[in-house]
Amino acid sequence: MFFKMGFKGLMVLVLLTLYPFNLFEPEPQSRRPLTGTFVFAQEPFYKGKTIRIIVGFTPGGFYDRWARLLARYMPKYIPGNPEMIVQNMPGASSVIAANYVYNVAKPDGLTVGMPINSLYLDQLVGRKEAQFDVRKFEWIGTQEKYSTMLYMRSDAPYKTIADVIKAKEPPKCGSTGTASTSYILLKILEETLGAKFNIVLGYPGGSEIDVAVERGEVICRGQDVASHFGREPFDTWHKKSFDRHLVQDLRKREPRLPEAPTLWELMDEYKTPEAARRVAEVILTSNEFGRAMMATPGTPADRVKILREAYAKALRDPELIADAKKGRMDMEPFPGEYLQKLAKEVFDQPPAVIERVKKLLGN
Repeated sequence: MFFKMGFKGLMVLVLLTLYPFNLFEPEPQSRRPLTGTFVFAQEPFYKGKTIRIIVGFTPGGFYDRWARLLARYMPKYIPGNPEMIVQNMPGASSVIAANYVYNVAKPDGLTVGMPINSLYLDQLVGRKEAQFDVRKFEWIGTQEKYSTMLYMRSDAPYKTIADVIKAKEPPKCGSTGTASTSYILLKILEETLGAKFNIVLGYPGGSEIDVAVERGEVICRGQDVASHFGREPFDTWHKKSFDRHLVQDLRKREPRLPEAPTLWELMDEYKTPEAARRVAEVILTSNEFGRAMMATPGTPADRVKILREAYAKALRDPELIADAKKGRMDMEPFPGEYLQKLAKEVFDQPPAVIERVKKLLGN
């Protein structure tokens, strides 16, 4: 039989006897030669990095407080767990800070800003100081919607908006700049109700205006409702009946301001023309932005996505929620995609309305 198999057949039989493995099975991985390129796991971009939050106001206010709270919690949800720090850059109602984020900061995802909610109005009216386009920022998200009110020293002779409308001398109110909550609310009241105010510009932050009110330098200020009921000196003011609340810009009275009529109630009472109402609606769109966070235009899309997800997750963190509640900081989060769309829509208004807004706020 061996002679019939021939020499080659005999060799095969010997090999099968000495090495009883299946010649038709794939060769084990360990015996295969290493070919192709090696793929190494890359470290997360943010590992070992520091992210700066540029806040357009002085320390102590709610913009600053929210920035510092987010700086504590967002890094937990960013791959690489970077450090996050807050840098205050006050001036011109955060226009200086916005210019910095837009024009100076590198678009690398390591710089974000928290500007005033009404930032777009400086651009809409064409102020030369506004060297940015809010539509091109990469919006990360906002933690709340905004609502504003007008407070006045209780010893002032203006007990209601009607007193302001009839006054021979307008009350002197403080403001950080032409994009500030105070300036805008006062201008809306002038446009819709015919009330007149003497607006003093240039304060670096809201806290400085509050001190000025206590000193009697000014007697009133437009302010967001959350911060008015969330910190000093207002807790003490309310106990001492130091201030009174004249008006709020919500459509329905806020539970904390039951005595203050809404702007919409007053516009009905004073029969405000439709054109003026439209102007008010365009301007009050700023309430939708809240205290938003945005990144430099051109920031890589993957890093924008990381920041948006970290922002959203941080605002769902039970510990952050507890800290916000402890600090009486209102929460109603909205995603960056919503703000990105809103930033474009706010400029899509009839030319006549935009011109009227420019006339009102362009001084």
